[in-house]
Amino acid sequence: MTAGHTTVGHGGWPSPLTADTVVAAAVGFGDVRVGATGTWWSEARPSEGGRVVPVRDGIDVLGPPWSARTRVHEYGGGAWWLGPDDTLFLASWSDQRLWRLDPGASEPVPVTPEPGTTHALRYADGVVHPQGDLLVVVCEDHTGDGEPRNEIVAIEASGAGEPVVLVADRDFVAAPRLDPTGTVLCWLAWDHPDLPWDGAELWVGRLGEEGLTDVRHLAGGNGESVVQPEWTADGRLLFCSDRTDAWTLHELLPGPDGLPGGDAVRLPGPDAEVALPAWVFGRSRFAVLADGRVAAAYGAEDGVHFAVVAADRSGWRDVPTDLVTLEAVRTAGPDAVVGVGAGARRESAVVRLDLGGGSTELVRAPRPLPVPEALLAAPRRLRVPSAAGRVAHAWFYPPTNPDVAAPADDLPPLLVLSHGGPTSAANPGLNLAVQFWTSRGFAVVDVDYGGSTGYGRAYRSLLEGSWGVVDVEDCVAVARYLVADGVVDGARLAIRGGSAGGFTTLAALTFTDVFAAGASQYGVADLAALAADTHKFESRYLDRLVGPLPEAAERYRERSPIHHTDRLSCPIILFQGSEDVIVPPAQSRAMADALARKGILHAYVEYPGEQHGFRDATNIAHALRAELFFYRTVFGITAPAGESDRVVELVGGTP
Repeated sequence: MTAGHTTVGHGGWPSPLTADTVVAAAVGFGDVRVGATGTWWSEARPSEGGRVVPVRDGIDVLGPPWSARTRVHEYGGGAWWLGPDDTLFLASWSDQRLWRLDPGASEPVPVTPEPGTTHALRYADGVVHPQGDLLVVVCEDHTGDGEPRNEIVAIEASGAGEPVVLVADRDFVAAPRLDPTGTVLCWLAWDHPDLPWDGAELWVGRLGEEGLTDVRHLAGGNGESVVQPEWTADGRLLFCSDRTDAWTLHELLPGPDGLPGGDAVRLPGPDAEVALPAWVFGRSRFAVLADGRVAAAYGAEDGVHFAVVAADRSGWRDVPTDLVTLEAVRTAGPDAVVGVGAGARRESAVVRLDLGGGSTELVRAPRPLPVPEALLAAPRRLRVPSAAGRVAHAWFYPPTNPDVAAPADDLPPLLVLSHGGPTSAANPGLNLAVQFWTSRGFAVVDVDYGGSTGYGRAYRSLLEGSWGVVDVEDCVAVARYLVADGVVDGARLAIRGGSAGGFTTLAALTFTDVFAAGASQYGVADLAALAADTHKFESRYLDRLVGPLPEAAERYRERSPIHHTDRLSCPIILFQGSEDVIVPPAQSRAMADALARKGILHAYVEYPGEQHGFRDATNIAHALRAELFFYRTVFGITAPAGESDRVVELVGGTP
């Protein structure tokens, strides 16, 4: 042991990284745009209750209470965009109407009428005509009975006139994009039971006085997902397709009639995922440069890499970067892009990447690192054998604190992180919420179970019919691998996750005996109730993940933790937002009631006003403190001075 170290058992280490420090001055960066007058981006600020603020060159464009956030698909995204003169258009969180902020104006003006019912008309993912006088946007219409209607509409930028429906009669639409002339529109569409990563289709049509004509299907559907259509200056249409397993770049050339057509050609590049799943609107992982080259981020074993495809499509080259994550990629001059990127030891920031030498400039730096860099645990990539010959992927973070050492015979407790989606992925970028645990002597492993994004369509499809089985098996396999490797304490294994990750957590705690404790944030306990109660976007998601109803009703019951609480024996802490419409509070409340009836130690914490994912700094910090108190109580870990206060009431049993 190095001189000066304090000897403390794992999990009880004192750390300067408090829960309040984790959220203090934290910012979630959203979309990035390069406008006529500067670089724009959006910031989600927990310190302001989760308000999403448009920013131009570091200056807030709108003050409170304005928040650029849309409820379309409930997950939102694509809530603001720019006109050719940097006129800002945004969906306002308070009323979901579209508003316009003209250059030099101090307050926005409404573009869309106020519906009779608040939030009944919602807008997202818009584009402005090159002349600046017309918007083409996604509209989600809740004014009728039954499911909302999702349409693409044209709206006069002045706010005059009524919206004109361009695309209807599909369950979902996204990504309306005008070509440089403003006369050709492409878009994506899909229908139940598909989600966009299952079979989004690419369509195109001519836009004129009479609406859309010459409408035709170009790609996607029938087991192919198309993502992020983008036009080049000369009328070529780029997009990502998973027809060859990974979401790679493809291109369609203009035909004799001027519309793109024919067979899509795959662009040169690595056989790796470029696109990300369309959980939110407007995600961008590639950009078209003025000279026709294409700059794209793509996934790799050590995080993200970056490639530039030649203008003549003769080949591609890698651009070195110190980033491990990158999205919201946009063109920023003749040989650069901007985006939101993070490093293993640097939180997300707005960055400018020079494509010539690969240097990274911080356009909007992250907050100053609040702790010494030596306190940060470096992630290590794992490939772990799992059931049925699968390989589970994960990022492992060892306990790290230069001022503390554990006794030689003391192994750390392990937190297994189960990400949401379940079509999402673990993120190796610096996350102080992970370092909160490792700096206290916990080991953390973030699992990319079968079904995760980033490994191609075949890996993503492993959950079809197997949600609650494959994901649980892979989380268990990773935990057991680390126990067998002698790096964690097999008697102190915990699993935690939110939303779909909360379901995996509850299923692992119910149907296996591997974990001694768990934490679920707005997790799913009853699959049939979720299928009946959730929002339109995911209302048929379980058709693929579990099976169609009513045929698979028994499978829903077999997989739902709420129906098998007799098999539960370990403590659980549950967190929930009171206004969650994706996984309604009834799910967590029912689980808490079942734990109480069985006399299992548990806690239920519900935050008023929170939706699906906590946005308020006070609530985020409280949830961290409560979860830490919970694990230390269950595992018999003595807290250091100043961290021993009872943060949450544990009921129903003894640790």
